[in-house]
Amino acid sequence: MAILFITSTHIGDAILSTGLLNQLISEFPGDPVTIACGAPAAKVFEAVPGLRRIHTLRKRRHSLHWLDLWRTTASKKWRVLVDLRRTLLPYLLRAQSKYTLPKTQNSIHRVELISNTLSLPPLNPKVWIGEHHEDRACALVGKGNDLIAMAPGATWQGKIWPAQHFVELAQRLLGKGGPLENCRLLLVGADSEREAARSIAEALPSSHVIDGMGVDVLSTYAALSRCRLFVGNDSAMMHLAAATGRPTVGLFGPTRDVFYGPWGDNGLVVRTPESVEDLIGGADYDTHTTGTMMAGLKAKTVEDAIQDRWGGTLLH
Repeated sequence: MAILFITSTHIGDAILSTGLLNQLISEFPGDPVTIACGAPAAKVFEAVPGLRRIHTLRKRRHSLHWLDLWRTTASKKWRVLVDLRRTLLPYLLRAQSKYTLPKTQNSIHRVELISNTLSLPPLNPKVWIGEHHEDRACALVGKGNDLIAMAPGATWQGKIWPAQHFVELAQRLLGKGGPLENCRLLLVGADSEREAARSIAEALPSSHVIDGMGVDVLSTYAALSRCRLFVGNDSAMMHLAAATGRPTVGLFGPTRDVFYGPWGDNGLVVRTPESVEDLIGGADYDTHTTGTMMAGLKAKTVEDAIQDRWGGTLLH
């Protein structure tokens, strides 16, 4: 018997679904696992135990990508089929047990919603890595924990904190007399976000900055596991950092932290003074043309929130 797990295209959502996948792997040890997801998210699952195959969903007209998945899975009877995309496949495939993601509920985090698929309490995300990912992280950052990480990018301009605010926060934390003066800064994110990272790197001594932009997801996870603190926008990197269990600060403005805040006991949300409704409720709002909506969140506000939460343990 085997497990079929259908999950997201987006890296962040895929990370949030890993707790449920881990539950299935633990419950049915030895069962091979097939994962269906979008190409970006496939990188999250490369080291999953018992992985038989990752079926990469490449969007086609008229939703024919789902027909492709059906063709590759219809000949098999599955032990468990979990569909987090709410497709018709549970009706078309044979499985001993079939589960579909419930409808979105108000004021419930995505991790809780995903766990509700199997009527379970919230399941913490679990990211699997290989020895080569650890080796790459070690080569990038070394073995010490004198690190903080920042992720200045995101998939949408509206939720990106201005680069100069990241610069000011980095200077406040890492500059002379700052609470993390002796720490180094690891910059993480996609290659396409390198421009925002450059201005942060240029504001600090080069010996204090590590360029982790464009590093693969699982090696980045291994590097983030060595960090004392992460600060980033509502993004895949934020969810990746939170999955390590390390102190993770998520910066929010026009998106809803109640659904997508950094999950776990060490997650901290710092929001703009404006609410989501204030930011996206204007008549001239257009998700495709609007620039950053995060400028109202000041670096000192973020620093104060970090000090209030962890100043007695993390920073001294």
